[in-house]
Amino acid sequence: MAAGNGLLHRRAFLAGGGTLAAAFTGYALSDTAAAQQLTDDSWSRGRGALIPEYASPSAFEKGVARTLSNPRGEPRTQHARTPHHLLNGTFTPNGLHFVISHSGAPDIDPATHRLVIHGLVRRPLVFSLDAITRYPLVSRMHFVECGGNSAPMFSNEPVQAGVQAIHGLVSCAEWTGVMLSTLLDEAGIDPGATWIIAEGSDSMALSRSVPIAKALDDAMVAIYQNGERLMPGNGYPMRLVLPGWEGNMQVKWLRRLELVDQPAMSYYEARTYAQVLPDGTAYQFYFLQDVKSFITHPSPGLRLNGPGFYEISGLAYSAGGRIAKVMVTADGGKSWAEAALQEPVHAKAFARFRIPWRWDGSPVVLQSRAWDEAGHVQPTRAEVVARRGQTKAPVTNLAAFPSQHYNGPTSWAVETDGNVRHVYA
Repeated sequence: MAAGNGLLHRRAFLAGGGTLAAAFTGYALSDTAAAQQLTDDSWSRGRGALIPEYASPSAFEKGVARTLSNPRGEPRTQHARTPHHLLNGTFTPNGLHFVISHSGAPDIDPATHRLVIHGLVRRPLVFSLDAITRYPLVSRMHFVECGGNSAPMFSNEPVQAGVQAIHGLVSCAEWTGVMLSTLLDEAGIDPGATWIIAEGSDSMALSRSVPIAKALDDAMVAIYQNGERLMPGNGYPMRLVLPGWEGNMQVKWLRRLELVDQPAMSYYEARTYAQVLPDGTAYQFYFLQDVKSFITHPSPGLRLNGPGFYEISGLAYSAGGRIAKVMVTADGGKSWAEAALQEPVHAKAFARFRIPWRWDGSPVVLQSRAWDEAGHVQPTRAEVVARRGQTKAPVTNLAAFPSQHYNGPTSWAVETDGNVRHVYA
């Protein structure tokens, strides 16, 4: 036993053998009974479906889908949230990657799209998509998270929603493209340049200011997502990727990079992402998505089918680099056990944590906390609220973010009937 309320050491999976396997499956079979399980079902007695040119998930998985905040396409922001509770592993399928679009996804012809680099450079340049692909391509595994992800946690009372509604505005993918530093080196940076204004091709021409230091560090102009061309909602044909930084800064449908000597003070950096804190100061130009974790299994909507062995699993990530450790509690924080991290663990990417758990059927509260390799620890909710405040009334509209950058823990209460609900602990 690693901690209270049934948490087990990860090595229990390896040492348990058949006894533990039977405990997880609920029953053991004799050789005769096992053979009886292999009788031909209807799908084994006829020809299967034709394999299509581009595959789609099984019809039995039709419920694994994003939830949409604006399904009718009204003239306002659209949110498509990732169903983390129905996924596993560390990378998000392209069709389930979260999307926030303020004016829809433009239908861009890649043959005519251009990226311009100008301003405080020695040689202004224009790049076609074909020209971009001729530079050395690199692949990096990174999460992208909206600054407003998990904002319902700023509600003064627990929002009765699940992982998808609360934490669905973050996803992780393998991004392939050209390092921005390569393109900037080609253009030649003027010594007076300290910022870059990145602008998209959407009808709003969304723009954000990026410090030149980040551009020269690990920023990328991405053209592939999980091996295929970017999805339209995620920036086709090219987007900016700023590993570990606020999603709104990672401009999609990228068309312009202007090197300047000061930030542009654009709409989003001067208003939406510059909240006033309880002490009256503005929370502005804080770009990092700090260390964070949340449990995906079990979680609301995934009812436990009676006492027995289960695996507690979830996601952790940080702008500070690789996740170093995730601790899990099954008694509301009275005792903790260290979870196993699924290898490989990438920097600034999802890390999947797992720990075996024996539930005895009594009410419990599950929670996780993460540490990154730089020593940053996920704060408590009380610590986050003390710095950034909370609402005076419960949040009812999940699209109306009361604040940004929530990275405290999430607590799930498992009831005696196996149902799971959101609580503060």
